Order: sequence, then C-alpha cells, then structure tokens
Amino acid sequence: MSSGQPFRFAVLASGSGTNLQALLDQLHGRDGIEVVAVASDNPEAYALERARAAMVPTAAFERSRFGGDRIARDRAMADWLRERGAQLVVMAGYMQLVSEQFLDRFPDAVINLHPSLLPAFPGLDAVGQALAYGVKVFGVTVHFADAGLDSGPVIMQRAIALPDARVPDDVLPHIHALEHQMLPEVVRLFGRGAVRISSTHPRRVLIEPLAEPLER
Repeated sequence: MSSGQPFRFAVLASGSGTNLQALLDQLHGRDGIEVVAVASDNPEAYALERARAAMVPTAAFERSRFGGDRIARDRAMADWLRERGAQLVVMAGYMQLVSEQFLDRFPDAVINLHPSLLPAFPGLDAVGQALAYGVKVFGVTVHFADAGLDSGPVIMQRAIALPDARVPDDVLPHIHALEHQMLPEVVRLFGRGAVRISSTHPRRVLIEPLAEPLER
C-alpha cells in the first residue's frame, strides 16, 4: 500500500457470509484495501449475494462442474482469483480443504479462520467439540492455510472465558464477535506487509509493531 497501489484480497465462503460482511463493512474501499473477488463452492451461498450487493465479482466453483476433481476445481478457482489481482486469499467460513496446487499459487498468502484455540478442536463443529470436552475458555484462531486440517502456523488468537457455557448458543455469539474483529485486523496487517513467517522457525509468525495506530 505504500506504493499507492491498493491491497487486493479475495474471500472464499460457503455459507451465509457474516465474516465476509465484516470484511466488506470494515475494509472494502478503506485505507487502500479492496475486496476484489468472492468465490464459493456453493452457488446458493448467501455470501455471494452479500458480495454482489457490494459490487464485488463473484463465482461459484462447485466440484460437480469438474467431475468431482478437487485439484481441477482449485486450479480453475486460483486462475479466476489471480485474474482479479488477489494478493491474499481469506477463507472465511469456507467448508472445503484447498489443495496444495491452490496454495502454491498464493505462497504464504492463504489464511483461514477457525472457531477454536488451535491446535485444540480442529475440523468441523469446533464449538461442539469444545463443549463436549468441558472446556471453560473458548476462542478463535486466524492461521495460514496449509495442506492439513487447520494445521497451518498461527497468526492471531483470542480467547474468552465462558465457564457456564453448556450449549452452542451460549458460545457462538461471543465467537462471532471475536471473528468479526480479528479477521479485518489480520487483513489490515497483511495490507501493510506486517505479517511474515520466521526464517528460523517455520511455525512462528512474526507481526511487526505499528509505528502509529491504524486508521479505522
């Protein structure tokens, strides 16, 4: 962004797109940051409607269009995102694993949001897993995506103590509030080039401190 060029990022989403909406509301067209594309594996995802309302290009890449071939689907999706100038890909409620072939197209530039304090409770229904385990502290992780299941290096984590939580509805509003704060914050950090993986420790993510507060 220091060169005067906007920082362009894309979003992958499978469902309602509340995290996409937070990104659109807090970032799109602000501070030299633009959402340039929204893609989904689900052509009926409401996230696509949110993007269209914001005049952001959309596309659906359902696997059936590619004969069930995930790699072919991911190649086509990566091509489409690259054509739109995406410098960062944000998986915000995207319910598919991306292939190594997709990750190779965006080296160290694909991030994912997960509703637990990883490495605890990866995969689906993280909040349900945490409740079944009986934890008292819940949280959210933003991490680099890799070829594994929620296994990439951690960029940011935040926790909230909910000792009396018994059912998902006791937890989810708090988790969503954290997600809607954290994801735009992490994208802002990428936009100013403040996020990097340590050269001496491949799982340690370094974030440069701000010289002055970010504009909001």
